[in-house]
Amino acid sequence: MSLASTTPSVLFLCSKNGGKSQMAAALMRHLAGEDVLVYSAGTKPGKELNPQSVESLREIGVEVGGEYPKPIADDVLSRVDAVVILGSEAKLEPQPGKRFEVWDTDEPSTRGIEGMERMRLVRDDIRRRVEQLHRELTAG
Repeated sequence: MSLASTTPSVLFLCSKNGGKSQMAAALMRHLAGEDVLVYSAGTKPGKELNPQSVESLREIGVEVGGEYPKPIADDVLSRVDAVVILGSEAKLEPQPGKRFEVWDTDEPSTRGIEGMERMRLVRDDIRRRVEQLHRELTAG
């Protein structure tokens, strides 16, 4: 259960916690404000955030703040209501009693799209998914 029983919480997870999960977390924080508690982590955290990911968010007025790649914290995992894995690299067993989703996010590089163009497409795909998740978590 979340820290405050009326406030839903979500953990966004990817392998390095430098790109997609950080992007999803920043987008949810920007959209939800204090309506959703947001966390992000990586199964094999990298050393830094992906600069293109950060820049693509800035383009739409979203800041990541003082975020950095971090491992999954057991206390966070135990108390969140939902876990969302972004992409296919990160692996985590579904947690009993929690909403558990795997987002097979767009990967433009498979179509030869690289650089900022790739990152904008990834951002826009994640943004649509975050908006839907926000509606579901805050409904009712």
